[in-house]
Amino acid sequence: MSEGLDILIFGAHADDAEIGMGATIAKHTAAGLRVGICDLTYAELSSNGTVELRQQEADEAASLLGLTVRTNLGLPDRGLTMTKEQIDRITLEIRKHKPKIVFAPYWQDRHPDHIACSQLVQEAVFNAKLRRYLPEAPPVQVEQLYFYFINDVYEADVLVDVSGCYEPKLAALGAYRSQFAATGNDVVLTPLNQGYVERVEARDRLLGQKRMVAYAEGFVSKQPLTVDLFR
Repeated sequence: MSEGLDILIFGAHADDAEIGMGATIAKHTAAGLRVGICDLTYAELSSNGTVELRQQEADEAASLLGLTVRTNLGLPDRGLTMTKEQIDRITLEIRKHKPKIVFAPYWQDRHPDHIACSQLVQEAVFNAKLRRYLPEAPPVQVEQLYFYFINDVYEADVLVDVSGCYEPKLAALGAYRSQFAATGNDVVLTPLNQGYVERVEARDRLLGQKRMVAYAEGFVSKQPLTVDLFR
């Protein structure tokens, strides 16, 4: 891949990135930026849907959001661990796509896979810049690492006004019918198909209220944000 990505977003499962920052993705792709998502697992242990169906849904969501690329590392669902093998897989994915900015799930969440994904990506972002680490792939210096919220929301450092591009997020979430729609004879009732999308929308409205906009998505940075002048 000759041309790198502007933004690369990691999630433990397909739909994580859409829940946390689907409208931000849509806003950036509409502005012409190259944005990709890397799902770490195929979510093979999900209560609803199959691996094949979830992949179809992920592809549909990717198209709706205008992604440049979507990949899946095929790591084990509920088996994300801080092993060198898994860190290296993510490190090489960063080096392959050469993103300027990386996003990962916030490091606190009710789902252990989201926490593990956050930790793995932090390790990989650090390792990706070390020229003697996996020297077969050229090093990549990520300019900024941000964290997005999935299930639980904490105090955000940055809010993105997504008022004008919220419909693509809802459409992308709607693509995950196996997860968010409680239909079918063999469906298992989970928090995801009991009004979850509506609660996500309510959350984004509340975040927007902090800056008097209709919708906002929130992010956290462990590094200080730099400004030239306060205006």
